[in-house]
Amino acid sequence: MLTEKVKKFHIILASSSPRRQEFFKNLGLEYEVRLNPVEEIYPEHLMGVEIADFLSKLKAGPFLGELKANDLLITSDTIVWHKDTFLGKPEDDEQAFLMLRSLSGGWHEVITSVCFTRINNQRIVNSTTQVKFSDLTNGEIRHYIKESKPFDKAGGYGIQDWIGLIGIEEIRGSYTNVVGLPTQLVYKTLMLIANQ
Repeated sequence: MLTEKVKKFHIILASSSPRRQEFFKNLGLEYEVRLNPVEEIYPEHLMGVEIADFLSKLKAGPFLGELKANDLLITSDTIVWHKDTFLGKPEDDEQAFLMLRSLSGGWHEVITSVCFTRINNQRIVNSTTQVKFSDLTNGEIRHYIKESKPFDKAGGYGIQDWIGLIGIEEIRGSYTNVVGLPTQLVYKTLMLIANQ
């Protein structure tokens, strides 16, 4: 159904994430992966969803001069928001350990913003999921970091990984959002754009 609706567009997915690419395949979408990396810096006054919105739009910037009439560029950003603090991708084992130690035993938010850009307009949507970790031991955290090296994941973990299987007690909201793309929201938004 969606596949037919969006045939008029040339969809460009600006993401190297294998998880996002897999979601697009599972949605039945034909797309081109095109990368144009940016330095992910945001104004310090932004909070939570504002950061994800800003970064998803920022990632579209380098493509603006090259889009054609039927192009639909999709950029996104996922952040972890915990105790009014932004947790991005850890740079090393110790940073990953500190992030997971802080998330252990409590709730945090995973926020994904998705920016849909055409030659003459732009639309940003976002999804927030609340996630609760059980009390993780230092040994469990270190084992996970050693085995999975989660340095490409916001907050230092993947819900689909071992640490998610043994450590996540409860989620409120979209599961696929925590993996990296709120697929139901993306589907709904693509249908809206296709019907315009």
